[in-house]
Amino acid sequence: MDAQGRGRADDIDPADQWVLNPNTGEYELRLPASAPQSGVPAPRRPPASDSGPPARGRTEAPGRPRPETPDPAVPRRRRGAPEEPLPGRRGRRPAKKAAKGKKVLLWTGGVMAFVLVAGAGAAYFYIEHLNNNIASVSDDGASTGGFEKDKAINILLIGTDKRTGAGNEKYGDAGSVGHADTTILLHVSKDRSNATALSIPRDLIVDIPDCPTTQEDGSQKVIPGTPQTRFNTSLGQDGRTPSCTMRTVTELTGVKPDNFMVADFNAVKTLTSAVGGVDVCVGKDIDDPDSHLKLSKGTHTIEGEQALAFVRTRHAVGFGGDLSRIGLQQQFLSALMRKLKSNDTLTSPSKMLDLAEAGTKALTVDSQLDSINKLKDLGLELGKLNTKNLTFATTPVIDNPAEKVKTTVVLNESSAPQVFDMIKNDVSFTAVKEQKKKEAAAVAARLKGTKADASEVRVRITNGGAVAGSAQETLSWLQNEEGVTKSENAGNAPATLAKTTLEYAPDQADQARRLADIMGLPGSALKPGESVTNSQGVPAMTLTLGKDFKGAGSSQTAPTKAPADVDKSTADKVECAK
Repeated sequence: MDAQGRGRADDIDPADQWVLNPNTGEYELRLPASAPQSGVPAPRRPPASDSGPPARGRTEAPGRPRPETPDPAVPRRRRGAPEEPLPGRRGRRPAKKAAKGKKVLLWTGGVMAFVLVAGAGAAYFYIEHLNNNIASVSDDGASTGGFEKDKAINILLIGTDKRTGAGNEKYGDAGSVGHADTTILLHVSKDRSNATALSIPRDLIVDIPDCPTTQEDGSQKVIPGTPQTRFNTSLGQDGRTPSCTMRTVTELTGVKPDNFMVADFNAVKTLTSAVGGVDVCVGKDIDDPDSHLKLSKGTHTIEGEQALAFVRTRHAVGFGGDLSRIGLQQQFLSALMRKLKSNDTLTSPSKMLDLAEAGTKALTVDSQLDSINKLKDLGLELGKLNTKNLTFATTPVIDNPAEKVKTTVVLNESSAPQVFDMIKNDVSFTAVKEQKKKEAAAVAARLKGTKADASEVRVRITNGGAVAGSAQETLSWLQNEEGVTKSENAGNAPATLAKTTLEYAPDQADQARRLADIMGLPGSALKPGESVTNSQGVPAMTLTLGKDFKGAGSSQTAPTKAPADVDKSTADKVECAK
């Protein structure tokens, strides 16, 4: 809230409350010491004992109600109470600092966890207070160890259906253990030019692996895996924590997440209220008694309970199932991100403060992402992304053929592996135009032209990181099945390579194009260079099998676009639910 909203005198300019901290060099929000209320909202903590000593840290303002502490969806660890703020000189905040919020605003994916760090990253001017809001649980070794600034980022975002918080017990199963009701794997490209938010249906049949799990008392317990069961039971069921959902996603997609974030129903309500509501569109009248959503056809601004009802609706849209609800949730997240990036939000100190409070209170993160500074660093990376290059997609699935009454789904094996490969190979779903033009030109230049006969291709095969025996396997396949008889196994390469490469001299380009065609090598794998002398004393090309080598006879070209049957949309477009 601004100065007037906090009960300050009407003659105080909110800009005069921004103070330079000499120790950090950053401007911080400071409120007059004589004010009857605390300068920042009191951190969450359990009520103090009547007989025990007073809690350390900030004292609460007289007459201010203690905030309700929700029942956590998963075991949480609270950080220490914040220290007293450093003294600083009051002064008007320079105009050039006004852009700070834009630099640290981030938007991710997930109905509840998706945008929670937006406020956290934006409001790091009172870090210690926000740190005290954040709850974390162990990743139990299931992550990569945390995101890195110079690599692609994969964040697992989980919305749990645990009914904690005021008013949420009325929504269906009040005793839910907190399953993975909404799950999104957010992939952000290494160059931060694009991102994909891949929804994983809760009713997808998967194999849940054994899960080493840290218990509330700090002890370790391995929770046995469950084959062929619903994905949503990877959290909550049998005491499973978010690290188990993380392991299940790795098993399913082949992508190992860097971090996870979890939130419950309250996140949707508090975040939408913090920004003053978000605009959504429905293509027909909706009256869903299960979710309690009632909207007329057209555009509406929703927040709080109505926003929660919107993301929970499924019977009144599409085919009435979970896949239809996923589409509705993706539309909602796009609208929320557009609101977060709008000037109306970025230029409002009161909204940014409310976002910071709402985000950090509703958020549970893994132990590698448990401070506002870490969230800020993540926000700075994700803030480089333009929403038009963020694609929402849904894991390709089909109805479970083993069921007469269709209640679950299984992977669509014709397109799901391609989607997972695109994420693993950092391929954009949005087809960023300029980048794709450059890539297409490079591929065309190397692959276009005449091709030599397979019998004229001379190549030495070396193993530079592929599975042991790959060079000999490839040699046998090329000679016996593809007619490349002038090939030989040259053993191990002098160095390990991440990518398979084919080096050739200018006069061997036609041979290179033929071998690339046979092996499914992309243009980027072709490296104009020099020839080598083979065992017969004749010039030959060098094929080095890298860590990415998939095996003899398997195409080495990563998909360059999403399959046609994959549902997808981008965050910058307004779509109406039907």
